[in-house]
Amino acid sequence: RAIGFADHDYYLQDLNLPLIREIAQDYPALDVAIGLEVDYRPGEEKKIQEMLESFPFDFVLGSVHEIDGWLFDYPEEEPRHREKDPDEMYREYFRRVEMAASSGLFTTIGHFDLIKIFGVRSKTDVLELADQVLEVIRKKGLVLELNTAGRYKPVGEYYPEERILKEAYNRKIPVTLGSDAHQGSHVGRDLELGSQILKSIGYKECIGFSQREKKVYPLV
Repeated sequence: RAIGFADHDYYLQDLNLPLIREIAQDYPALDVAIGLEVDYRPGEEKKIQEMLESFPFDFVLGSVHEIDGWLFDYPEEEPRHREKDPDEMYREYFRRVEMAASSGLFTTIGHFDLIKIFGVRSKTDVLELADQVLEVIRKKGLVLELNTAGRYKPVGEYYPEERILKEAYNRKIPVTLGSDAHQGSHVGRDLELGSQILKSIGYKECIGFSQREKKVYPLV
């Protein structure tokens, strides 16, 4: 029914986004959305806003990959995860996700609990650590992404974990599905399984976008 393209913001100058719109006309039965995944860094809100004004994006994923200059999801950074206090690491991560959600820049929060990528878990219940940011997401009317790529990372599970998804459902936070494909063969990977997980929790629909407005798609 629909497909969304959202490359990372640091490739923006190399992307031919109008070409996607042009080719989409050949597929009238398919809803084609153009988005952007933006690395949120505190203090760069104005820069991000200017970037988002450069093209009429249908959706914008806000994501956090960095804590005070530490690009924590690079494979070579795994040892540092095990050296740090896990609770403090999670708190610092979620604090930035909360800032991203509060910024008004994004339609969607991507791979919500990416900090778990190498399997390091907080000692404190993650629902307690994520409580405040989930409430901000709810109040701001943002969409939470179920990202299936986490299954193929060292942690071996989707982002976010099922307990967080259940909490999101209880708070009536809408969700979308993403395969976070970095190559063509990964496009749509595990979305059917992701749909079944969402349905088992109670979700009956997922969200797409057109011109930053939500579009509802039933889960099948």
